[in-house]
Amino acid sequence: MLARLKTFTLLGIEAMPVDVEVDISPAAMPKTILVGLPDAAVKESTHRMERAIVNSGYIRPSDRVVINLAPGDLPKQAASFDLPVALGVLAGSGQLAAEQLDQYAVIGELALEGLARPVKGALSIAIEAAKNPQLRGLVVPAANACEAAVVDRLEIIPVESLTQAIGFFSGEIDLAPAPSQLRHWFERFSSYDIDFGDVRGQESAKRAMMLAAAGRHNLMMLGPPGSGKTMLAKRMPTILPPLCAAESIETTRIYSALGQLPAGQPLLAKRPFRSPHHTISDAGLVGGGSPPAPGEISKAHNGILFLDELPEFNRKTLEVMRQPLEDGIVTISRALRSSTFPADFMLIAAANPCPCGYRSDPRRSCNCTPPQVEKYMSKISGPLMDRIDLHIEVPAVPFEELSSSTTAGTTSDQMREEVLRARTRQTDRFINSISNGIPVRYNAQMTSRQVRQHCELNKACKQMLRHSVEEMGLSARAHDKILRVARTIADVADDDSLTETHLAEAIGYRSLDRDLWQ
Repeated sequence: MLARLKTFTLLGIEAMPVDVEVDISPAAMPKTILVGLPDAAVKESTHRMERAIVNSGYIRPSDRVVINLAPGDLPKQAASFDLPVALGVLAGSGQLAAEQLDQYAVIGELALEGLARPVKGALSIAIEAAKNPQLRGLVVPAANACEAAVVDRLEIIPVESLTQAIGFFSGEIDLAPAPSQLRHWFERFSSYDIDFGDVRGQESAKRAMMLAAAGRHNLMMLGPPGSGKTMLAKRMPTILPPLCAAESIETTRIYSALGQLPAGQPLLAKRPFRSPHHTISDAGLVGGGSPPAPGEISKAHNGILFLDELPEFNRKTLEVMRQPLEDGIVTISRALRSSTFPADFMLIAAANPCPCGYRSDPRRSCNCTPPQVEKYMSKISGPLMDRIDLHIEVPAVPFEELSSSTTAGTTSDQMREEVLRARTRQTDRFINSISNGIPVRYNAQMTSRQVRQHCELNKACKQMLRHSVEEMGLSARAHDKILRVARTIADVADDDSLTETHLAEAIGYRSLDRDLWQ
């Protein structure tokens, strides 16, 4: 007897449909054969499935069982095939009526006693299942139900065990679909317990952070140890606009496919903040492996990637970020196939000005020689710095500001108001704008044509920019970066046209080009 079910497998972060076909025929000796390019975890599913069937009170077929996972040329990974294969074997052996099996897709790992265990990528699978008009719903382990229920165009049926799944498909148990609780998860997990008001002094650095958030510009901070660079960077998400539902789902599916969603949180409601250690490998940063898996830049999608102690990173590792910084995606190519992952993130980097860290600190003496400083900073290439819009110095905080109990610094709420006002102007400006298939939403994403259109300069501004480009030796990319930042400064000031004041401030944020990379 032949039984057929629908399920899915993950390829990177994308879910691919798979048909589970189970054929049971008489044979002298019981034998189970699994075909369809299964990996080791899928091959072992036959043993888990057989013991789960027996321990759930059903009969293991004593005939020849052939299980085919179609299409046959698609690699199958993970243990999510346990539950659909077990249901297929029971249906093929006549122990389960198969009337409803074609209306639902099934995923889930089985314990030996028959309990359903959670699987990776439930959100991606639910998104793909919702695209199939023939599917009424998706049967998932109860631990995955809240995550999959984010997709509200599909019935998500939670099951605790193989027995419960059998009861649902046979009509003996009526299981209510899991409700979509999108608003609840946002209300519960979207608050922050840190604030820019905690940072003493550093008002000029805070303004640069606000401008970076307003135009979604990349930012580089240079300063001595203990000046507050890491503290400032960790508070950047608090002034960014809240994640919308679409952005949250985009980001959550990456963590879901990797099995890295926080416990008890089926949806990311805050922008991710990733801070990898400087010993990270190329594959760890941009993604890799076989099959390819997302790296840190994809985990920072729609959020912040913070690289602390930037010169300590391997230079080759940093260079692989250059293309994703421009395109917002990263493609990992292998011999058989390639995978494309989202990588639309804001880069914040921090570095000391020399090996000892005190070159720019007037209170401490620096014993580093010019060749040592040059060798240390040469780990950061000019092309990478070219892609960072704002370069700022973060000096040590004076004692008076550290010890003051009355002076209140600028808070995250105050900075967020300015960011949202500037973002609103950009939304109106770039409505329906697309570049290389990606919507343009922020000043940092403007194409060269849009820069010329929205960043027109008067005669005085042109003269100022010409002088700066020639004196600092700036590239064409840096020239456009200055104009994009000036446009953001004007948006924050609620000005329609660029003035000398806006341009002078934007040029000031490129001063490190001359001081360290010339």
